[in-house]
Amino acid sequence: MKENQRVLVTGGAGVIGCELLSVLLNNNFTVLSVDKNPLPAKKVELLSLNNPKLRHLVADLSTDSLTDLIDFNPSAIFHLAAVFERSKESPQFWNTNWNENTLLSHRIVDLVREIPSLKVFVLASSYLIYMPDIYMCEHQSAPVALNEDSPLNPRNITGASKFYTEKELEFIHEYISPDLRFINARIYRVYGRGSRDVISRWTRAALRDEEIHVYNRQNRFDFIYAQDVALGLYRLFLSNDGCGTVNLGSGTSTSIGEVINSLSLLIPVKQSKDMGQIEQYEASMADITKLSTLTGWAPETSLLKGLEQIIEYEKELLRCQRPLQK
Repeated sequence: MKENQRVLVTGGAGVIGCELLSVLLNNNFTVLSVDKNPLPAKKVELLSLNNPKLRHLVADLSTDSLTDLIDFNPSAIFHLAAVFERSKESPQFWNTNWNENTLLSHRIVDLVREIPSLKVFVLASSYLIYMPDIYMCEHQSAPVALNEDSPLNPRNITGASKFYTEKELEFIHEYISPDLRFINARIYRVYGRGSRDVISRWTRAALRDEEIHVYNRQNRFDFIYAQDVALGLYRLFLSNDGCGTVNLGSGTSTSIGEVINSLSLLIPVKQSKDMGQIEQYEASMADITKLSTLTGWAPETSLLKGLEQIIEYEKELLRCQRPLQK
């Protein structure tokens, strides 16, 4: 891969985005990061805003002009910008999903027609595209390994939006830009430093000596550390054979109860009583055979190691928030 390639990253201020910016800058790429939010203060030091190879643009990609993105003339786009409901989707999420997922992604995909230099488009898609009947059940069961050929039926409107964007990329590749190499990376349950996911929320609560509430303790997810997601996206980008749909998960399934137990090994956790089952159980994991074949790599961060890094990150935030003692 040639040095000094120009790469556009949408959603650069997010938990995956910040990790990806670090990977790209460490490998000497010139990067334009775009997000509706500024880079998190805790991440600015790591990324170095004085780095001449990084520009972070604060913009609403669903409405603002995309001229700066076109003028940047990138050879690759990593499209990460998206919003998710943290729990069950609500009526209020209807317009949010349309504007910040479907419409925003359509505008970014449409850039392919405006940027002749573009060679690679990497989409952060989601396992929510797969048919939930395969891995959701009324009673606890063994995890189901989903592969790229598993039946599709998006689980919610966020998944439907991701699926639509995948189809748009396929259309662009077939009818408009046949030389474009596109990658639909179906990402599983991400956790990481500075995230809003349940693992970070539990960690913050535990450090504040607050009770945590646990529902569907038997749920099993494929948790993947954000840094590993960034590395996976980057390795797929580097792989000349990387094209089409690829699962991006850890390849293991971990229950909510196992996460709580692991967290308890590292810090005291004040757990309220088990709140029981409120919905069907999930039992999913990624079959990452294709990912490993294409990249010669698999995610390396264990749950315990990821938790250790999140705890240190959250402890530092708490230290910064406490008033100075007189």
